[in-house]
Amino acid sequence: MKNAIAIAAAAMLAGACTTTEKTPAPEPGAALFGSFSYEGNDSIYAICPLADSASYHNPILPGWYSDPSVCTNGKGDYFLVTSTFCYFPGVPIFHSRDMVNWRQAGHVLNRESQLDNFLGQHISGGIFAPDISYNPANGTYYMITTNVGAGNFFVKTTDPLGGEWSDPVYLPEVQGIDPAFFFDEDGKAYIVNNDDAPDGKPEYDGHRTVRVVEFDTATDKCVGERRIVVNKGWRPQDKPIWCEGPHIYKINGQYYLMTAEGGTGDWHSEVIYRGPSPFGPFTPYENNPILTQRNLDRERPNPVTCAGHADLVQTAEGDWWAVFLACRPNKNGFENLGRETFMLPVDWTADGWPVINPDMQPVAMSGRREGVTTDEACRTFGNFSVCERFDSTTLADTWMTLRTAADSLYSLSSTPGYLTLKCADTDATAKGTPAFVARRLQHSAFGCATDMVFLPDSASQAAGLLVFKDEKHQYFLGRGIDKDGRHEVFVDKVTPEGTTTVASVPVDANASVLTLKVGSPDGLTFDFEYSADGGKTFAPVMTGADARHTSTAGAGGFTGTTVGPYAINTRHNNNK
Repeated sequence: MKNAIAIAAAAMLAGACTTTEKTPAPEPGAALFGSFSYEGNDSIYAICPLADSASYHNPILPGWYSDPSVCTNGKGDYFLVTSTFCYFPGVPIFHSRDMVNWRQAGHVLNRESQLDNFLGQHISGGIFAPDISYNPANGTYYMITTNVGAGNFFVKTTDPLGGEWSDPVYLPEVQGIDPAFFFDEDGKAYIVNNDDAPDGKPEYDGHRTVRVVEFDTATDKCVGERRIVVNKGWRPQDKPIWCEGPHIYKINGQYYLMTAEGGTGDWHSEVIYRGPSPFGPFTPYENNPILTQRNLDRERPNPVTCAGHADLVQTAEGDWWAVFLACRPNKNGFENLGRETFMLPVDWTADGWPVINPDMQPVAMSGRREGVTTDEACRTFGNFSVCERFDSTTLADTWMTLRTAADSLYSLSSTPGYLTLKCADTDATAKGTPAFVARRLQHSAFGCATDMVFLPDSASQAAGLLVFKDEKHQYFLGRGIDKDGRHEVFVDKVTPEGTTTVASVPVDANASVLTLKVGSPDGLTFDFEYSADGGKTFAPVMTGADARHTSTAGAGGFTGTTVGPYAINTRHNNNK
């Protein structure tokens, strides 16, 4: 019954969001998308309802919002950023006044001059693990990160809400990944990050170090020796892997170093150290890890896994909170949502150690912050619906393209009220920029739909909705022409072996307007449907498609699954 309700609700939303005005004619070789609807229907939110208006759901940012970092300016403003890898624009930035209600304030990296060398990179390359920090000494916000194709860099601004961030300042002396700034009370600054084993000679796979170097904010350069402060991890004798995502904090006169360990899978965790200076020496907490889910029963209901890569912030009221990434796998151990952003309060032990989930209990699916009222108008968590009519001059902040801005491939002005996509010669199987405008899947059970105006001129042209994990793991629900010249609505499946049409139905060659719908009742399968009557009735093209194909468990990588309008001029080129 719940699945039927979810599907019906998605159909109602699709109908309500469908464009009903007189249908324009697209230019040759282009498709018009007049609307896009999205609705989440995850049952967990009914199983774990919010207690009151001061409560929130975990994850606070559902869907692929990985590697969160958070900071405050000490004046009641909080800012949070996450990774974007090879998507453009890069690094979404969220703002809050209470740590519960978050609004996206744009992207830190919103110009191509800030994002170099993405072309040719696998989708899980690009921007890794951004860190956002505020330096009260000069009133400046810094975002520092790794561009896998170019090295470590930072950008800065004095106005993260309305101002522009600078062009990148690269730091060739800071090797490795996952850099973070620390601004001390005496005005000095430091960069801490993950790097290779000493002398580049690892004793085992995953042997890494954490290193610290002083940074001069006046010249934007590193100064002095770059020193190793952690070698291997908190228990070197156990050969820990991938000590990464480090952050330094000064709390009550002592310096705390926090890092992730265990890789990005089920063994992921967060550990903490303490020392007398930013260079240590650092002593680990004897009861590490302070956050993990690796000890829990894999068969537990509604599991949260892979918890780690955390950051801490103190609120204006004096309490401490942690943001971190984690996953919500389905009962078969996979998901299409990627690593999501969770938030929990920090407990402090009697001897001054921060702990995120005491006794390594299951991560709570809801939390509460006293004195806060959740704002339904800007809710980022739970089930929600979105109706995008493409009636603005710019894309909403939820939309992304691959590797570049794709300005030459889409337009919001050539046919006002529509997203125009040109059928591009580069498709999503290549490491370039296709005509694909994407948003994250944020729920396991979801429905999304678009009304599309499109008549292909040749068998090479096709347009529709793409479900994208990476270059070799995709589903494409589209309108096209088969190799025998018949018009069809099809589902193409992209695999490492090539592209296969796995389902198709004939369509009237003169029917230029279709509504396409992609959904899932439970996160385990995808259903692909179409309508030729404006979303009033839908017919299946393919139901029960294996959703594991586009999951991290099935495809690997660091991103989650995205979906959105797509147009190509290469159909049948790669078909088996």
